[in-house]
Amino acid sequence: MTARAVIIALLLMPLNAYWITQMAIVRYEGHPTTVSLFFNTIFALLLLIILNGIVRRFVPTYALHRNELLVIYLMLCIASALAGHDMVQVCAPEISHAYRMATPENAWEDMFIKYLPREVTLGDEAIIEGAYIGGSTLYTAERLRAWARPVLNWTGFMAVLLGMMMCVNTILRQRWMEREKLDYPIVHLPLEMTDLRTTLFRNKVMWLGFGAAALVDMVNGLHELYPGFPLIKVRVVHFDRVIRASFDAWGHPWRVIRGTRISLYPFAIGLGMLLPLDLLFSCWFFYLVWAAEKVVAAWMGLMRIPSMPFVNEQSSGAYIGLCLVALWTGRQHLRDAARRALGRPSELCDDREPMTYRAAFVGLGVGAVLAVLFSAKLGMTAWVAVIFFVMYFLLSTAVTRIRAELGPPAHDLHYGGPDQFLINAFGTKSGILSPHTITVIGLYWWFNRAYRSHPMPHQLEAFKVAEQTKMENTPLMWALLLAGVVGTLAAFWANIHCYYVYGMEAKMSRVALRAFGREPYAHLQTWFGAPEGTDWRALIAYGVGLGLTLTLMALRLRFTWWPFHPVGYAISASWSMNCLWMPLLIAWLAKLMIIRYGGFKMYRAAIPFALGLILGEFVVGSLWTILGIALQIHTYSFWV
Repeated sequence: MTARAVIIALLLMPLNAYWITQMAIVRYEGHPTTVSLFFNTIFALLLLIILNGIVRRFVPTYALHRNELLVIYLMLCIASALAGHDMVQVCAPEISHAYRMATPENAWEDMFIKYLPREVTLGDEAIIEGAYIGGSTLYTAERLRAWARPVLNWTGFMAVLLGMMMCVNTILRQRWMEREKLDYPIVHLPLEMTDLRTTLFRNKVMWLGFGAAALVDMVNGLHELYPGFPLIKVRVVHFDRVIRASFDAWGHPWRVIRGTRISLYPFAIGLGMLLPLDLLFSCWFFYLVWAAEKVVAAWMGLMRIPSMPFVNEQSSGAYIGLCLVALWTGRQHLRDAARRALGRPSELCDDREPMTYRAAFVGLGVGAVLAVLFSAKLGMTAWVAVIFFVMYFLLSTAVTRIRAELGPPAHDLHYGGPDQFLINAFGTKSGILSPHTITVIGLYWWFNRAYRSHPMPHQLEAFKVAEQTKMENTPLMWALLLAGVVGTLAAFWANIHCYYVYGMEAKMSRVALRAFGREPYAHLQTWFGAPEGTDWRALIAYGVGLGLTLTLMALRLRFTWWPFHPVGYAISASWSMNCLWMPLLIAWLAKLMIIRYGGFKMYRAAIPFALGLILGEFVVGSLWTILGIALQIHTYSFWV
């Protein structure tokens, strides 16, 4: 840990946030934060390695150490997660959208605008008009002052959540990292890239994979600019029309899965090669099971029931089950950590932890009180806030555990957060949830829409990197927390700056307007306009997901040959898995054949090829996005 590494990372954060915002919001292509391994941070790390190599050759005293490179990478990962597709990108338009889009026809003014807390929203038409029509600037004293209040309040709230996540990771780190020795596959590539003792960049097999993926992206990139150039079909959009036409031709009930997608992403095949065989098998197998559920439900006429077959609710229950299993198996560790925090005899030592266990438990408690007080200030009933954040951190811990143990390429959990659970459990017409509480639940949509770019697993993976490189955890912890605060501010700046330049109603992609800004208020319109009671069918679906996950885990622990992994069941119903199931099927077949006929020696020899596939697509794909942003032209996007 050095100050210059932290400073470099902080200086890169606004540029990184602007790059992500340009891709995901202005142009709606690339979407680096919708998969587990962010291609923008891998590209930035590679660029730093190249520049550092030049510095080392000519001015070696100024060259960065490996740990400095990794600190920059880890801080950029935290900042990217917060600037991602399921965090600030949703929050920034949410701040002003209700006031801009309220009309007599939608009756938002009468329904819920009167309940919106002014601390975190902005309704001054003179201030926000420029953000919607574009061709203007954010940088006037009046506009900066008006946006500062909601931005700073949301940033402070996120800082509290990040601190609580850090406390949970501190409590669990030793159990998962040193006792269970989880693998943390997501950090393998950056560790290999920065290790001067490895032969990754001198491995011919790696360059073979790099060249194959890079060639696909180069050819397709040229096709995007010159349509007469050949096209190598690998993206879902290359197959969508054929798939939809085929299922439409088959008619009922097959039409219900016309959204099935096929792809051949090189990077996804490479990521899949690093996963355990049982998880690979379970991902595509359970994806087909979910599709079968929909077909059977349509055949039986059950699709008339809203949300049938309750895929999101089943997935949410499955995530909760994974968290409960992880906590139950580590219950002795949790007891020892609590005893250590209370100053009683304990087998655990917290000398090498980011903070002492006492500080972690106290910090978690203080953070919980602050989160509940903040929610109460906005209008949420305190006991509802407690349920909300307990479930939120159960889901967050589940995502962190999944990545630490298995490193799947995606973990969406769309529409499965505590906001949806509370509405399903208590309804909106019973009076149990007050209008102010329902409104705040809607506003919390921005960090519960999906869990793809969740920052908590990146914190724990940073400590795995620290363990591998003999880095001290405490300074790294403060660097990560600083990255969280500055990264959130940088993300807000990049989004709001682009609003005023391009206009959400003018030159920008309509996702900020029609999706991210609209969704929370569309939910509120439904909840207030058509109130309903407890959705017992949804609650049963939560129970089914929880029960099936616990059953799968019990069978997996009892029978070593059991092929169905509960994590595969939990993550396979997601939007991302709809795009990735075919590459994971290909990776499963390839890995199965390699191990069966070549043994683990051949598989180890094939790992550099998999890393090359990832690196090749990430590098060339990043270059195409940068070229498009620089020249303001449409270029090839390798993902989705």
